[in-house]
Amino acid sequence: MPKSDKVELDRVLLVADGDKVTTGTPVVAGAKVVATSLGDLRDKKIIVFKFKSKNRYSKKNGHRQSHTRIVIDKIVGPES
Repeated sequence: MPKSDKVELDRVLLVADGDKVTTGTPVVAGAKVVATSLGDLRDKKIIVFKFKSKNRYSKKNGHRQSHTRIVIDKIVGPES
């Protein structure tokens, strides 16, 4: 996702405002979260190594997970 894109997340499971907590079944109707993307980044590489003894089998593989960083701008509750 490109940097500084606006994102609206409308599948909100729980909204808490002080002592007032609203839970959804499964989502809270009318609630949404407005966020801004800070860009994509990739995690540190992990090495996956498979080995079976006495069978001359070994396999080495690497994996890097991609992540999108976001900052929450506004949480809109179901009543507002």
